[in-house]
Amino acid sequence: MISFICCLVALVLGYFVYGKFIERVFGVEVQRTTPAYTNQDGVDYIPMPSWKVFMIQFLNIAGLGPIFGAIMGAKFGTASFLWIVIGSIFVGAVHDYLAAMLSLRQNGESLPEIVGRYLGVNFKQFMRIFTVILMTLVGAVFVAGPAGLLASLTPEHLDVTFWIIVVFLYYVLATLLPVDKIIGKVYPLFAIALLFMAIGILIMLFVHFPALPEITDGLSNTHPNKLPIFPIMFVSIACGAISGFHATQSPLMARCLKNEKYARPIFYGSMITEGIVALIWAAAATYFFQENGMGESNAAVVVDSITKEWLGTAGAVLAMLGVIAAPITSGDTAFRSARLIIADFLHLEQRTILKRLMISVPLFVAAIALLLYSLKDQEGFDMIWRYFAWCNQTLAVFTLWALTVYLVSVRKCYFITLIPALFMTVVCSTYIFVAPEGFGLDMTVSQIIGVSITAFTLIVFLLWK
Repeated sequence: MISFICCLVALVLGYFVYGKFIERVFGVEVQRTTPAYTNQDGVDYIPMPSWKVFMIQFLNIAGLGPIFGAIMGAKFGTASFLWIVIGSIFVGAVHDYLAAMLSLRQNGESLPEIVGRYLGVNFKQFMRIFTVILMTLVGAVFVAGPAGLLASLTPEHLDVTFWIIVVFLYYVLATLLPVDKIIGKVYPLFAIALLFMAIGILIMLFVHFPALPEITDGLSNTHPNKLPIFPIMFVSIACGAISGFHATQSPLMARCLKNEKYARPIFYGSMITEGIVALIWAAAATYFFQENGMGESNAAVVVDSITKEWLGTAGAVLAMLGVIAAPITSGDTAFRSARLIIADFLHLEQRTILKRLMISVPLFVAAIALLLYSLKDQEGFDMIWRYFAWCNQTLAVFTLWALTVYLVSVRKCYFITLIPALFMTVVCSTYIFVAPEGFGLDMTVSQIIGVSITAFTLIVFLLWK
């Protein structure tokens, strides 16, 4: 537990120390009018209270990553604790905060427009397609899990199919209606449920004070299938350390921010909060695996077992509602992001419902097709999930390189994003060559290729600079 406590303290200190440093590097202008006022349209650009924007941003980025990803990442041992802390402070929070700030400074631009602004027009076109595909994947994969959990908590006649239909109907409303009508009212309540769950588990960790492995004992790989820590763990623990999906969500809330001074607590702070949630679940999962062995591969079973044992029946139901709400609320904002990305590209105003429908309907059809494929068997769902995980982290690579180019262009400390960009480049390039859904090559060969691609990218960057 000592290592867990130290990691918890490090995350809190990271927000106040490194977060403040990042804020100073970028340079906040409290007198600057934000897009929430300059572009106010009553649909997507709406000034909202900072606490509500924080809650929405936190729930937007949470998804299943800081819970399910952390649980599966815990199988790798105490190395998961370190990655959650280092990734959240120095990689994920920096990535989320700077993406939001650039959107603020560019009238609430979507992520592809931001990336294209600094990596070129051709890359902008690629990013538009890549990001919309990722958002559609998110909308599809974040339906099946919550629908299954809801079916397990309700009468038998309310089966998975029923709940999939309900979730999709909710997606339609949340995507099309103004951001303050559903998202602004419901998200804070869901965020409270998710935070309650994490706080409850944290309290019980201190009550039980289990003998968790310590970092000082070494970072040996404890995964039962001997999957390599590098790069697999760094893709498995996505939202709890860094996630490209976050950079697609930051512009959504940047369009609702009243003042730039709130950006650090909202964007950097929500990532640190998510890191804390991931750390808590990684510790709880470590305890579960110690007691029950590492044979369990369904993270939902781990969540159900821990919450029932530590929080009782009522607490477990509320906790499960938090787990259910997290992916659903990431799915609907994924569709909303996709709608706005396409609207920016086509220059379609979004004040009228017809224009929103023109973009949203094809997105829903594509997501339903993916979902039907994934429901055929577990293997189909797992394959879509793995592609989503890799695309998610690869998007973070593109964003980090765009942020690096921006910092170079304005003569600011670009190492804060260059080092994370290099690290995530080698992670993602190695992963796609070694993973079964990729090229399935030998680990050593994949690592050599990954390092070579990263070295080549660095050379290109240095020549440009």
